Amino acid sequence: MELQQYNLFFLYQETFALTKRLFIQLKRRPSTLLAGILQPIIWLFLFGALFSKAPEGFLPGVDSYGNFLGAGLIVFTAFSGALNSGLPLMFDREFGFLNRLLVAPLTSRLSIVLSSFFYITILSFVQSIVIMIVSYILGYGWPNLYGLGIVFTTLILLVLFVTSISLCLAFVLPGHIELIALIFVINLPLLFASTALAPISFMPNWLGWLASLNPLTFAIEPIRTAYTQTMDLEFVALHAPYGDLTCKSCISILFSLTVFSLIIIRPLLNRKLN
Repeated sequence: MELQQYNLFFLYQETFALTKRLFIQLKRRPSTLLAGILQPIIWLFLFGALFSKAPEGFLPGVDSYGNFLGAGLIVFTAFSGALNSGLPLMFDREFGFLNRLLVAPLTSRLSIVLSSFFYITILSFVQSIVIMIVSYILGYGWPNLYGLGIVFTTLILLVLFVTSISLCLAFVLPGHIELIALIFVINLPLLFASTALAPISFMPNWLGWLASLNPLTFAIEPIRTAYTQTMDLEFVALHAPYGDLTCKSCISILFSLTVFSLIIIRPLLNRKLN
């Protein structure tokens, strides 16, 4: 028991040190943080202004397009940050720092992966909270305490899911050029093929099916419902072509995807880190 506590202490210490290193890198190059905040804010202003004169009842359940858009941009901010989480690890691979870590006397090389998870989770939370504050200042509402719990739970699941995929790509792809190219290819298409910018009822049938199967949609709809101030896990959040899904169902699907992705990448991580 004492040996287990001893190992856990050093695992915590190693994870903390590697996470701190990532934040030191961020401090030296804060453009990543600023870009992740500014882009959604610009979209919030532009799209909110674009549809500011839309007729009343244009979107069911919300007072304005800004209310509708806010949840989508919160999720997109967390998604973009998590999708880029593999880049620091990829640069460590290319510059040889990862090899130094692998030959270092670490208690567990799991700390290398855990540090990336903690770093990107904290970073995504900071960016998302800023977007939520800006949305509130613009008059697009603020979820109650219960709703905030749903928002942060959903964001954690999404970040874990996407980060696991990004870290997997960082080990599989040959270099950062390929990883950046893949990020550019899938980033915006996944956004537009979700309910971030428009409800499924506005989409053609084929796009509605894509959006209803998009993991981003399963994160967006519970958060959007959390802003209604009448948060209920049994509330129907998504009217998909294959049937209605409650908030609980959306979160459960997102949880299942997260667990599945972590199980899938575990053999790869063991092979690459050992």
